[in-house]
Amino acid sequence: MRSDLIFGALTHVKNRYELCQLASKATRKLHRPTTRLQDTTNEVLERFTENVPTKAARGTGIEERRAA
Repeated sequence: MRSDLIFGALTHVKNRYELCQLASKATRKLHRPTTRLQDTTNEVLERFTENVPTKAARGTGIEERRAA
C-alpha cells in the first residue's frame, strides 16, 4: 500500500512537505509515457525507502549550477 511506502520514505526524509516536493520532482523525471503515473510514484517512494535522497535530488546540488 502507498501509506506503507510513505512511512518507509519518512525514515530518510523527516519533513513531509520536503518528501512531497522530492517525490513530485523525481516522478516527473522518471515517468515514462507508457506507464501509469501511480506506478511511477510508487517506484519513487520505494527508492526513497531504500536510499537516502541526495542533495542533487533536492535541487541544491552544484551539478545544476555548473557552467557548460
